[in-house]
Amino acid sequence: MTAYEERKRNQTLMVLFVGVLMAALDIAIVGPALPALRQHFEIDARAASWMFVIYVLFNLVGTPFIAKLSDRFGRRILYTASIALFGLGSLIVVAAPVYAVVLAGRAIQGLGAGGIFPVASAVIGDTFPPEKRGSALGLIGAVFGIAFLVGPIIGGLLLLLGWQWLFLINLPIAAALIGFGVKRLPAIRAATPRPFDWSGTVVLGVLLAALAVALSDLAYLLDDASVASLVNALRISPAAPLLLLALALVPVFWWLERRAEDPVLDLNLFRNRQIALAGALSFGAGLSEAVTLFVPSLLVAAFGVAPSTASFMLVPMVLAMAIGSPLSGRALDWVGSKIVVLTGTALIAAGLLLEGMLANVLPAFYGFSALFGIGIGVLLGASLRYILLNEAPAEERGATQGVLTVFISIGQLIGAVLLGAVAAARGGDVDGYAAAFLIVGALMVLLFIASFGLKSRAEELATQRRLQRGASSA
Repeated sequence: MTAYEERKRNQTLMVLFVGVLMAALDIAIVGPALPALRQHFEIDARAASWMFVIYVLFNLVGTPFIAKLSDRFGRRILYTASIALFGLGSLIVVAAPVYAVVLAGRAIQGLGAGGIFPVASAVIGDTFPPEKRGSALGLIGAVFGIAFLVGPIIGGLLLLLGWQWLFLINLPIAAALIGFGVKRLPAIRAATPRPFDWSGTVVLGVLLAALAVALSDLAYLLDDASVASLVNALRISPAAPLLLLALALVPVFWWLERRAEDPVLDLNLFRNRQIALAGALSFGAGLSEAVTLFVPSLLVAAFGVAPSTASFMLVPMVLAMAIGSPLSGRALDWVGSKIVVLTGTALIAAGLLLEGMLANVLPAFYGFSALFGIGIGVLLGASLRYILLNEAPAEERGATQGVLTVFISIGQLIGAVLLGAVAAARGGDVDGYAAAFLIVGALMVLLFIASFGLKSRAEELATQRRLQRGASSA
């Protein structure tokens, strides 16, 4: 590879990195703005929580749609369009005269963010040789740890100028990314476009929306540990009918995708053992990541610290995530995905079991923070996306990266409900949180065992060579 090619790839990677960082920061910096937003629009805490819910909802629904479109129309146009949507949503939030318009802007932001990360991962598969993909994916994956480290600090500084600046700052960044993206990103698109799977896309969107709203509502209700109040709340909650709707749409979606000429989700891909394992691991990693929502409450119950102090005690874990992702990316290029995934699942399982058994011991918490943080960084940072880039055909790269993101998000949503239910059932005290951690730790032990079914490094290299030969002959 020439120095010129190396420079072009580094410039491409920088465009991807900044775009993902912008979207990730927007999650991390909104928290500090909620008190100011509540005061400005005179809303309660329940209404303010929709700043997150609607963002996650449209992010989840938009991800498979935009990722599939990137396979059809090319990465450049969909990545820049996703950035443009994110910028438009930011502008709407800034100019919003009422809170309903703020939520509309957040919805558009979430839709745009849904395309940024999976399309960025697919671009890496298109432009980086197999021996460089791990390092590139690891750098992109480290963005989320970096965002949650610096996000609250940036958010606090921008709040000094007014809450609108938290969103206004996105506009010049988005404009610069669009300009550089048009120049630097590849414009590869499908050679023989087929009829778009609109019916499958709509059904999948409704299914995911129903599931996301239902699970978010359940997680909110579980904040109240009173069984009687929970039962009363469920009677008027939309969670149960929405869950039934989501379950009813699963066979409908399966039927539509079996008959679509170019399905939004090619179900045949899951006949590939590596892709199926990556899907299961991504769901498990998302479920494990939901643990972080309950760590502050555990710290308050176990050590009697203030909620603000408990939040600061998460910093070592987030730092470990930011370190684990780029390190695992480099390791992928050296030893392949099997060893890296086994290491990540083992670290997560060990951390969860340690904290579950020794929840009242402060040194055990910091041991958990290091093991769990590095493990999540390893698993979610690069390794699973690396597997899909190696296994999925080039014309399905975007779609499969989008599916991985969806599985992680569903794991996070179900994890929030499951862990909240376990903790509430045990009285919402230390024992309840410890039991929840042990359950997820046991699940990660099972996924660790399943990870032995991944390809060895030699088999992985053979697959890479076969795909390269196929691309060359095409």
